Amino acid sequence: MKPFNLLIEELKKLKSGLFEKDFLLTWDKTEDELRQTLLVAEALKHLRDNNISAKVFDSGLAISNFRDNSTRTRFSFASACNLLGLEVQDLDETKSQIAHGETVRETANMISFLTDVIGIRDDMFLGEGHTYMKEVGDALDDGFKHGVLPQRPGIVNLQCDIDHPTQSMADLLHLVNYYGGLENLKGKKIAMTWAYSPSYGKPLSVPQGIIGLMTRFGMEVDLAYPEGYTLIPEVVEMAGKQAAASGGKFRVVNSMDEAFASADIVYPKSWAPFAVMQQRTQLLKSSDKEGLKALEQQCLANNARFKDWECTEEKMKLTRDGKALYMHCLPADISDVSCKEGEVAASVFERYRIETYKEAGYKPYIIAAMILNNKFSNAAEVLESLYNAGKKRVV
Repeated sequence: MKPFNLLIEELKKLKSGLFEKDFLLTWDKTEDELRQTLLVAEALKHLRDNNISAKVFDSGLAISNFRDNSTRTRFSFASACNLLGLEVQDLDETKSQIAHGETVRETANMISFLTDVIGIRDDMFLGEGHTYMKEVGDALDDGFKHGVLPQRPGIVNLQCDIDHPTQSMADLLHLVNYYGGLENLKGKKIAMTWAYSPSYGKPLSVPQGIIGLMTRFGMEVDLAYPEGYTLIPEVVEMAGKQAAASGGKFRVVNSMDEAFASADIVYPKSWAPFAVMQQRTQLLKSSDKEGLKALEQQCLANNARFKDWECTEEKMKLTRDGKALYMHCLPADISDVSCKEGEVAASVFERYRIETYKEAGYKPYIIAAMILNNKFSNAAEVLESLYNAGKKRVV
């Protein structure tokens, strides 16, 4: 990692509009804003690694609203908020008045009187998650405008149906440190490929997040999947335009081997086809349990046709010098470990296991950076002040 003073110097050169803005989609942010998020995350990590307190709040709530299960992102959000001095409160919708018909507008305001940030995961319903986050944002705007709320809490997207920005930004920061700088990623080839899983219904947001972010920085991005396992068309089209604008490359192929060929980085990850997620959303919304069971069996049978879409030692040999960096958002479906047949061979995963843990370890700092940038207009000044104060985190 760069020395702290160099991080601050770079930070001061950027033009950013992150202050008081939600972080929902990476492609809604400018390149400077993405760079600022990375630099603030690195600076916060530097403080933590050197036993310097990064507490910028002495009180305040962070609301954790997970509408789907989570381990890494849930604890990363809690860790990020704690790092900055915020107390985390879970919004358990089963224990709230939402079950009695309380509206999103009302709930958003009632949980926000002394709240600084709301982290939301809502990835179950295609076409709904991002929309829900926008609806919460509109409700907070209304409450602040009318003096109900003393401040407008920021929203951090902890995964929706379209994007998973805390994951993709953590992935990007991992690559920045692995290759020694953001500028060194230009021209590197990353293969974002579908991989076999003995389960169905996995969101599209991770592969979409990767192609939506890595194409911003001149990388060569291959998106690979079997026929029919498409992503949201608009996101794929956008990735192509971004690659052209950044001097990178983007293509869609239907061969895992072709994507792995000469790749510097591979990211084999299962997801459900776009059309299936559309159908699944309608069945979930109508609580059609029998329809969901039938769809699951149909999808599992179709998945089974592509068991050869596995990250094996043989496929890794196709990569650049046979030494591509393996990445995964975790948990991976590991063949003969977590399942009989899955996304990745046990020997491949074990060789890169520590690297995937390091990859995940950047997420708390990315989330903390998103929060700090939202709440403070001059992140460089805040971080410099913390560093100069040198208050020990552990006395």
